[in-house]
Parts: sequence; structure tokens; C-alpha cells
Amino acid sequence: MAEQIPVPSTVSGSNIKAGKIVYIDNLKVVLTILVVLHHTFITYGAPGGWYYSEKTTHTVAQIFMTVFVAVNQSFFMGFFFFISAYFTESSYRKKGAAHFMTDRLKRLGIPLVFYSFILSPVLSYLVYRFGMGHHITYMQYLSGFHPWIDFGVLWFVAALLLFNLVYVGAMLLLKNVPFSLGEAPGTFNIVLFALTLALGSYLARSVFPIGWVLAPVGFQLGHFVQYIALFALGIIASRGQWLNKVSYKMSKGFAVIVLIMIVVVFPIIYYVKVVTNSPVETLSGKGYWQSLMYACWEQFTGIFMITALLGIAKQKWNAQPAFIKNMSRAAFAVYIFHPLVLISLSMMFKPLALDPAVKLLFVAPLAVTGSFALGYLLVKIPGVKAII
Repeated sequence: MAEQIPVPSTVSGSNIKAGKIVYIDNLKVVLTILVVLHHTFITYGAPGGWYYSEKTTHTVAQIFMTVFVAVNQSFFMGFFFFISAYFTESSYRKKGAAHFMTDRLKRLGIPLVFYSFILSPVLSYLVYRFGMGHHITYMQYLSGFHPWIDFGVLWFVAALLLFNLVYVGAMLLLKNVPFSLGEAPGTFNIVLFALTLALGSYLARSVFPIGWVLAPVGFQLGHFVQYIALFALGIIASRGQWLNKVSYKMSKGFAVIVLIMIVVVFPIIYYVKVVTNSPVETLSGKGYWQSLMYACWEQFTGIFMITALLGIAKQKWNAQPAFIKNMSRAAFAVYIFHPLVLISLSMMFKPLALDPAVKLLFVAPLAVTGSFALGYLLVKIPGVKAII
């Protein structure tokens, strides 16, 4: 996400023509909103780890929240890696290896250090003090604070920095190797790609099930088959200028399939889980057949969703009002600081005698609005603006 997508007037040297870039910017805003909502839903009922949670006990609300985060997880972070990689190629060609990595270390490394040493202790203290009711000062809390390497939500930035480093190394080693590409993939190749990711994810999760986290960087390796593949695909797509060739008709077809995957196939998976009396852990990995079933649903849903969004947004959302442009510019700041906004709101709503599902209805829009408002203000600060 840290790769700032250039505005149409500055795309000389990019693999995207001036009139084609806006819808990607708009998609970046949508994905950032989904990140904020994803963590809000986890706070109030969906499965997943977060700094603070109040889980609803209402079954219907739990099911809705679970479906929401499952669909998000199937595509949104992988989509971020794909978009970042797509613009990595042209940036590297323009800047060269040394300048490119210096820029990445500044724009990715500084936020990592800031989050780990400054923001992470603040977030943990807010939960410890107001969520758990321990009445101590921040300085007292710091005196016993120990996980100083904690990237939190910036695991994505750490992974992106690592991927960029590997990319630069590969480019330096293979600079004299000719590289030719075919046309953008059609329906069959997209389905085959999704199937390959499903099998790869199943195998990876046999060792690293969903929820297993590589400390202290926060990588959930069970999801990294998709992340690595989509980053590599972004590089390939950039060289072939695939986004200029995305088919609107094909994307609409995949959108219909995604709807079927969500409203028909996902309930079938849940039904199978119930009738086989399988704990939810069997969907997460460790070689269970249920985890293969879930990996197939997840990767087909995710890859089809990305394909659908690219084509439909290119056709229908290739204009950008001023407020969306401002939201796009603030997106990386939102990604970094939305935990502060969300946790603060969660602490404010904690004393209210409301079901967590009801709190979600208030906190979710406030978290999105507050995060973008804060991000918009932060990118106006000269020193911050130069980094994020």
C-alpha cells in the first residue's frame, strides 16, 4: 500500500496510460475501507486476532461478521500486493536499484520503526488501561513493556519491503536474461491459477495453519502462498500491461460466480462442518480434508473477486471526485493509524450497555470516517507527507 499511485498528470514512464490509472486509485480507497471494517468486525464478533474485542453472542450477527471477514481475507491483502507490485516495475525502471531501495527503505522502513516503537506501545496501553481497567500511568506501563518489535497491522509493509528486496536482487541477477510475456490471461488460466493457489495454500497450511503467526513480524504464513503469487503476478502484469486489457465482460461473469461462492458455496461448507461435527480448526489446515475444501473456496473467491473488481472498476469507476482523490492520498496514513482510531472508539463505547453487534453499527462508520479524517490531516504535515 505504501506505493503511491501517480496521478494522471505524472504517469510518464508508467505502464498505465493517463486515462487508465484513476480506477486503481479508487480501488485502493475501497480496499483501505475494508481494512478498517475488517478489524472493526473482528472487534465485535468475527473470528480473528485484534488488540481488543467484545464478541457478540447473537448467532445471526456472528455468521454475518464471519462471512464478511472470510470474503475480505480471500482477496483484499493479496490485491494490495498485486497493485503494489504492478507499480514496482515502472518505479524500479525509472529510479534504478540503489535509488529504488533507498526510497523503499524510507517509505516503508520508517513507518515500521514508528509503529513498533511509538504507536504499538500506545495501542497496547489504551487496551490495558481502559479495556482491562488497570489504573497505571503510561510511563509505568512502559517500564514493563517488552514486545518492542511489534509490526501489528504493518506486517504488510514488512512483507512488502521483503518482497521488494527479493525483486531487486532478482532484477540484478537476471538483468541480461530476456523476458517475454503473452497476453493477459483468459478465463481458463485464471481458474487454473486459482486452483494452483488453493492447492499451494492447502499444503502450506498443513505446516502453518491459519492463525499461526511468525513472531515478531506478524506474518501468517498460511496466507503467503497467495501474497507471493499475486506480487509476482503484479510484476508480470506490469510488463505485459495487462490492466489495459482487462475484459469487462469476463469480469462481470466472475462477479456472478463470486456471488454464488458467497451465498451458496460458503453455507454448504458450513453445513458440511456441522453435519461432520468438525471443529472450526479443521478448516484452518494441518492436512484435514476440510482445510482443502476451505482453501479452494477462499482462493477461487479471492482471485475471481480481484478479476471482477479490476474489470468493473475500469469500466464504471474511472473518474475521481476531489474527495475520493483526497481519500486516496490519505490511504497509507489510514492503514497505519486506523488501529488508534478504532481502539479509541472501542474504549469510548465499552461502558455502554449495548450488545457488541449494536456497537458495531456505530463504531464502524465512525472508525472509517475518523481514520480518513486523521489521515488527511497527517499527510498535510510536510515531514509526514514526504514519507507516507
